[in-house]
Amino acid sequence: MNICKKCNCEFQSDYCPDCGHPSKVERINGRYVLTEIASVLNFQKGIFYTIKELLIRPGKNISLFISEDRKRLVNPITFILITSLIYTILVKIFHFEDGVIDGAKDALDNSGYATLAILKWVQGNYGYANIIMAIFIAFWFKIFFRKYPFNLFEILVLLCFIMGIEMLIYSAFGAVRGLTHIDIMQVGVLAGFIYATYAAGQFFGKRKIADYVKALVSYLLGMITFTIVLLVTGVLIDLNK
Repeated sequence: MNICKKCNCEFQSDYCPDCGHPSKVERINGRYVLTEIASVLNFQKGIFYTIKELLIRPGKNISLFISEDRKRLVNPITFILITSLIYTILVKIFHFEDGVIDGAKDALDNSGYATLAILKWVQGNYGYANIIMAIFIAFWFKIFFRKYPFNLFEILVLLCFIMGIEMLIYSAFGAVRGLTHIDIMQVGVLAGFIYATYAAGQFFGKRKIADYVKALVSYLLGMITFTIVLLVTGVLIDLNK
């Protein structure tokens, strides 16, 4: 008989019947690492599958993830962190710039303001910054789509998937800009907004034009609110110095 190290249940099989914990944890070695990487990158249920499904049928797939099958797509927090990391790495490689953040940084440069430090943190930690921004956007989505049965956390799941794909869109346009030296980042930003509007509108309304308009307005208001909060926080910190 085996004793489960997690719940102390006695069992004879390889897995505990109560909690599913294995009787013997696999040793971490090269094979284990490769297996874990393959599970994340596989085309059946991994990140590539998630990207494909979110590009083709974003609204339907996110709805199914929320209501029926949580293993259908990669975990939304993991997804936005991975895609944001990809964006950050490509920025370092191809040296393309984020126009909004860099414009604000240029305006505040050499000022010593706390706001500058906050903006630099955002630029260096897009994964966490996107999750925080998603909270502000979710607030506006909840207001504009209050008649729908989704709660704030379910809307956050939607936004993590949407913003993850946005990071990949910006990454693709940034890589092209780095290779061709043609400034197409504004086109990439527009493509990102179009995708966000399409995905959110499909999630909520599918065929109602008003839902797509509300999705775009909610998204923009969320980003604006997030930026204002950053700037006000920086100013308040500086005033208290």
